[in-house]
Parts: sequence; structure tokens; C-alpha cells
Amino acid sequence: MTPDRNVYLKMKTLDEARNILFESFSHLPQLPPESVAVPDAVGRVFSQAVYAVLSSPAFHAAAMDGIAVKAENTFGASEANPMTLEMGTDAFFVNTGHVLPEGTNAVIMIEQIHSTSETRTTIEAPAFPWQHVRRMGEDIVATQLLFPQNHVVTPYSVGALLSGGIFQVPVRRKPKVLIIPTGSELLDWQHQRIDALQPGQVVESNSHVLGKLVEDWGGEYVRHDIIRDNFDQIRQIVQKGDIDGFDIILTVGGSSAGSEDFSRKVIQDLGTVLVHGVTMMPGKPVIIGKITEKPVFGVPGYPVSAIVAFEQFVGPLICRLLGKPEPVRQQIAVTPVKKIPSKLGLEEFLRVKLGAIGDRVVAIPLPRGAGCITTLTQADGIIRIPHPVEGIKEHEPVMAELLRPIESIHRTLVIVGSHDNTLDVLADMLAAGGSGLTLSSSHVGSMGGLTAIRKGVCHAAGSHLLDTSDGSYNESYIRKYLSQIPVKRVHLVFRDQGLIIPKGNPKHITGIADLVRQDIRLINRQAGSGTRILLDFKLSQLGIDPARIAGYDQDEFTHMAVAVAVLGASADVGLGIFAAAKALDLGFIPVVTEQYDLIIPGVHFESEIIQTLLSVIRSPEFKARVNELGGYHTERTGEILETP
Repeated sequence: MTPDRNVYLKMKTLDEARNILFESFSHLPQLPPESVAVPDAVGRVFSQAVYAVLSSPAFHAAAMDGIAVKAENTFGASEANPMTLEMGTDAFFVNTGHVLPEGTNAVIMIEQIHSTSETRTTIEAPAFPWQHVRRMGEDIVATQLLFPQNHVVTPYSVGALLSGGIFQVPVRRKPKVLIIPTGSELLDWQHQRIDALQPGQVVESNSHVLGKLVEDWGGEYVRHDIIRDNFDQIRQIVQKGDIDGFDIILTVGGSSAGSEDFSRKVIQDLGTVLVHGVTMMPGKPVIIGKITEKPVFGVPGYPVSAIVAFEQFVGPLICRLLGKPEPVRQQIAVTPVKKIPSKLGLEEFLRVKLGAIGDRVVAIPLPRGAGCITTLTQADGIIRIPHPVEGIKEHEPVMAELLRPIESIHRTLVIVGSHDNTLDVLADMLAAGGSGLTLSSSHVGSMGGLTAIRKGVCHAAGSHLLDTSDGSYNESYIRKYLSQIPVKRVHLVFRDQGLIIPKGNPKHITGIADLVRQDIRLINRQAGSGTRILLDFKLSQLGIDPARIAGYDQDEFTHMAVAVAVLGASADVGLGIFAAAKALDLGFIPVVTEQYDLIIPGVHFESEIIQTLLSVIRSPEFKARVNELGGYHTERTGEILETP
């Protein structure tokens, strides 16, 4: 087939697309039943009501260790008038769970028997009928409804079913989903060597993520081998999936507007395209189609787009086939730390980090790239920005869907400011320490960290701001920007900062003066970062105009991103820390050893989370792990410094 391009001419809103999907397949019957053993039924959906066969308990049972008696025979017993009972005639020893002897209807606890022998016992208080007795059918009565149809079986359900004499249950068959990854650029890690990865190739992961999402929502899946961008091959596999009886078919990739995106053409050739393009971000290119009355989806190839498309369309359809409700995430009010613009006409699923600061939960936006799967693995919540809205105002509360329990949000330590690799070590050690604390770091530069403290939206800020007048770090900036806010300054590390270059230094760079060479391209750090301030200072010392440097206006937000840019040859050099160069086996030219501190608002300093953080920072294990990274010096790590 001659390659041509898809064009989104009739995009639907998310609500419109969902309505089209559910109306188009409302005729599909709920899936047929199958019988499974009760312990294997957890997570499955009952296809019909389940009734008890046995009562539980099936007899009157002692609920305590003691003696079983007929309550009426004990009336009148008191401390002043103890009553003696004949064992084996008036009273009978029983243990918890034993059948009550015939003619008894109460149990007196062993602790309330004042004297006893093999033949007699004495009591000083009467029993009342059915005291400390589990009566027959107290929990379950035979023939009673245990669970209605469409009930989702839980581990708790297993106990009730077995106690009620049910050992096999009718559940709906799991929807069968065929997942077809497509793309000539994809590499299959199960069958190909990763060290053979060529430029332009990517490891195929979407089909595995989607498969596990299918299972999580109650279905089962088959993953086809990767299909290259070939219309005839993709068409053949989709058609075979239809013939083989799959309930839902997903093609992964090829749903966008590229010349080799064949999903729409395949669905259109075999059936009907119901929707192509939804006004949501990420996930806009999703395709919803019908082939012989069967739902077929063209799932976008970007990972986050694929996941959002699944959660909005495929997962809910699985729930409908099973007859169970869609899962609903808990929502809470959060406060964005800054203004968040959004594209008018697109409903955006914005991934955010969350942390409880004082009496509010603050939200820090994560990068918005649809290809960045880590924005979901790092996210604590999702803010949905409606399509008629151009964004969210700063400090205006909005609702966020939680991806983690609210309890963990309240035990999250929020550090905003300059990036440093030691923060990853701190995050790992906090997670391993059994405290239940997690560390969430947001890399906005040292000045951004001080701004976050001023706004009251973090527990601490990482900073390495150089005062070029006297060579000190952070002090003058705290005086200037945080004069009205009591803070503590804790020294974290000294670190070696320098030029990160390709291994072997192929362009023979010797120092910052070489940045003006026409054959050199720089990757910079963002304005307001301590590294940017350091570079500007060094350039001014050398009398170099930044405008003469190719790439000066191209910036990244972390030292590792700078190192990756050099490794990937999109830049020849960048200013960053030695640990980043070492991690990627790059070259390094030292420039300065600088001071990196944590600035902590006084209001948080005595809190449990900060004191736990300080105990980790001061531990020998932390210092040892930091020194292993290379380019760090920990002789003063954990020291509380004088605050200006």
C-alpha cells in the first residue's frame, strides 16, 4: 500500500468518544460463565447469585473456654449464695468452638469459676441464656444469599464461601485481549540482544505494560510478536485475531498521522473506524473501531499516551463486559505551586508530585512528554484540566486523582531546588529505613528552591549559589531572598563541578575558554540554577560574551540530562558534576569544588520527617555511598551551618 498520512478531521471530546464506544458495543452480551474453585476466584466476577449450602456455625458452639450449663439452673447464684454444680450432670467442660452438650444453652468463662474439681464446681454469679455461645447460623444460614451476581470476589469472600459450603463458583470468563505491537523501530528484549540497539531503535515495552493492565482490570491477554510497519502483515494478524475469537484487539503504535501509521487503514479496510482522535492530552491519536461487531483499538505508541488511552477506553470496556463498575480513584484538593498553562480544546491529564506542607497538599507538575513513562512512575496524582480551560492559576486549589494512598502523601518529604545525585541516595535509604517516609525531589534550580521556600511549598531546598564577590555559597542569597523566613542550613556535600565531555576528549577541550570555538556546542543548565550562575561567573572572568557560545540558550534541568546530551552527541560539552560524568563513563575537566547545602524552613526543622532525614544524612552508610559516586567530599556532611 502506498504510504500516505492520516489527518484528524473529526476529533471527539473524551465524553463523546466514550459514549460512542459504549453505545457501539452495548449490544455485546456479558461474557459466558465458567466454574472455578473458590480459592482461585479472587478478582473474578460472579455470573449469577451464590447461595449458602451450609449454616455457619452448623451447631451451637462455645465461644469461650469454660463450662457449659443450662442458664436457668444457675439463677440465684451470688457471692453471698455460691452455687455448686455437679460436673457431667449440671455442667460440662468445653473449649472454644466445641459443640454445646445437649440440654445446655450458656457458657461460663473459666476465669469466673471459683473452685472446681473433677466432680464439682462453684459459681458466684448466674449465667443468662446464650451467654458466650455462637448460635447455629449466627454468621450464615443455609440458603441465604451470600453474594449477588456481578460481585467481585475478594480474599474475604473466600472465607464466607467455604464456610457456607460453596467450593466451586460460577464466574464470568475473562475477556481475551490480543495485543499487537507494531513498528519497524522496535526491538524485542526477549529475542534480541539489547547491546545491538541501533540509533533509531527502541526497546518495545508498551505491549507488556498494556498486557498487565488488561490483567489488572480483569482480563487476560495474548501478546503477538512485533509486526513491522507493513499494512498487509498488520491486516492479516488483526483479521486472524478476530477469527480466533478474541474479545478485544489492540494494535500498539501506528495510530498517529505518519506515513507509516497503518492502524486506521487496517481497521477501515476490515471494518469501521468509529473515532480517530480524541481531544485529550496525552492520548490524542487513539483509534476506536469495529470489526465484525468486535471492538478494535489503535493505541498510540508513546507510553503515557498508551496508558491514558487504555484507562479511558479499553479498561472501562473490559469492566462492562464483566458487569463490574469502573474503579474510581480517590480525589483530594491540592494546591499547584505555580501557574500551569494548558492547551485550550484538549483535556489534559497532568502528572504531578504531591506532598503535605503544613495544612495543605501541594502539587508540583512533572514533565508533560507523552513518551516519558517515568512521569507516571514518579507521579503521586493526576490533575485533569478540562478542554475548555487554558490552565490552572497558581495557588488555586484543584482536585487531583491519587495514584498513591493519601497516607503516603502525608509522609512524603518534598525537596525542591538544585539537582544532585545524592538526593537519589537519600530517597533510597529513606525507603529502606522502615520509617515509611518517601522523598520527592523536584529539580528547578537553586533559585527555584529558595522561591519554593518563600512560597511555603517544600520541606527543604537544595542550593549551591555562589556569591561571586567573596566566594561563599548560599549565605548572601538567604539574606536577600529569605530575610523574613527563619531557616536552618545543613551542609550536604562538597562536589567537584567541571566540564563534561565525550570519553577520550575528541575535540581536545581544555577549559571554559574553548566554549567559544566554532566547532564546540554547549548544553547549558537552566537560568537560576547554581551551575548556570557558576558558568556565567567564569565567562565574565574570561571576558566572554555568552552570545558567542553555540548552545548557550539550550538548557537542561539536571546534571544527568547534561551528561546524556553529551553522551548522545547532541552537545560537545556541558558544565556539571563529576558523578554524572562517571555514571555515563564520560570525560571530565575539573573547574571548581563547590558547596551544596539543604536550606530548611525553621517551621519544619524539628518535625519527624526532617529529623529522620538528618539521621540518614549523618549516617556512615550515607557518606560511604556518596563517596562511591565519585567527585564528592563528605567531611562536613550533616553539619548545621551558621544561618545569616
